[in-house]
Amino acid sequence: MFIGIKMRAYPTEGQKNVLSQWMGSARVIWNAKCEEWKYQSTYARKYLPLGTYADVDATYSQYKDFEITPYLSSVPSQVLRNAANLWRDTMRDWMNPKHPQKSPAQRKKKKSEESVYLTSELYEFVENSNGTLSLIIGTKKFPVGELKFTAHRDFKVPKSIRIKKKAGLWFLSFCYDDALLEEGLLSDKEALKTFQQMSPEELQACVIGVDRGIVVACHTDMAAYDLSPEAKANRKKKERYLKCQQRRFARQKKGSKRRDKTKGKISRTHGRIANVRDNFCHQTSNSLTKVAGKVIVMEDLKTSRMTRRAKPKQNEATGKWEKNNAAQKSGLNRSILSVGWYKLEQYTRYKARRRGSLLVKIDPQFSSQECADCSHIHSDNRVSQAEFACQACGHRQCRPQCCVGT
Repeated sequence: MFIGIKMRAYPTEGQKNVLSQWMGSARVIWNAKCEEWKYQSTYARKYLPLGTYADVDATYSQYKDFEITPYLSSVPSQVLRNAANLWRDTMRDWMNPKHPQKSPAQRKKKKSEESVYLTSELYEFVENSNGTLSLIIGTKKFPVGELKFTAHRDFKVPKSIRIKKKAGLWFLSFCYDDALLEEGLLSDKEALKTFQQMSPEELQACVIGVDRGIVVACHTDMAAYDLSPEAKANRKKKERYLKCQQRRFARQKKGSKRRDKTKGKISRTHGRIANVRDNFCHQTSNSLTKVAGKVIVMEDLKTSRMTRRAKPKQNEATGKWEKNNAAQKSGLNRSILSVGWYKLEQYTRYKARRRGSLLVKIDPQFSSQECADCSHIHSDNRVSQAEFACQACGHRQCRPQCCVGT
């Protein structure tokens, strides 16, 4: 089974210039293919018979010109070829009715976040005397040299890599086969069928109910998972620094170098806050899926809908705009997004499948008001946030002390 890994890279100043040139050349090819397809599609729609469409191919040699685009000749042709192939694959995915992609390939703007896709002709992993691997990038004609990176875990040599820069930071990412046979793993339908054949007592022993909240990010019936006090203090410190830099950014002159530096600081701070959230989601999902053969149940929360902006309210009689509690809604949205509900679900799903467990989502409607014994639903069943008392059968249940407050 394929698994992904992302590591920090530390190129030299010369390597940064060369890799940035590769990224820019790949972006030029991508944008040229987008413009070419747009022009051909418009021409075919206006002047050619019905059923005639623009070609989707991976040709790129027509864009290399020593007078117009001399910089394309100073990068390896494999970089240009890979960009054209990625554009072709993106367009084919868009044309495939079974693929969820809704729009064709779009033009890419020059910004602080860019990447370049490298195949095996452009790099080589060399084993050192101490057993570690070194990464050599470039070809015989366009050598780049050894790219330093931090390997935080063991990995196998991949068939392709991606080098990315974001806000002045460089990263190396790729997928590799970890020798876990996918044929031996059950699909979601097969695992669900297996669990359905169990008795209620057996099923009760292997089910883990997970509730995601704001005060406590995640908890089960026996344990609560939340950011450590140190992580919360670190995040608050970064959020205060972020507000300071955003105020400074708003006062600085557009196009100035100091404004660009401040923009980079803001982007890096956002990345560090996201790292705190990702680290929590990885650790929590690992704890939930540590024991194999479990059924992990989560509410089917629509995070994108829950974090929408408050709609404006207008008085029909006077035409004036009324208060819509937009500030409170924005604060709630930040609290929901800061704990990473959706990422926790994603990480739990792929780790559960690798370990022989199953993630099931249920309808969240009335989940906190329904009795577990008689299925009676009523708003009075929830006596308080930590106590449940069914009005029909008298079943009572209290939340563990570690989970009170969610």
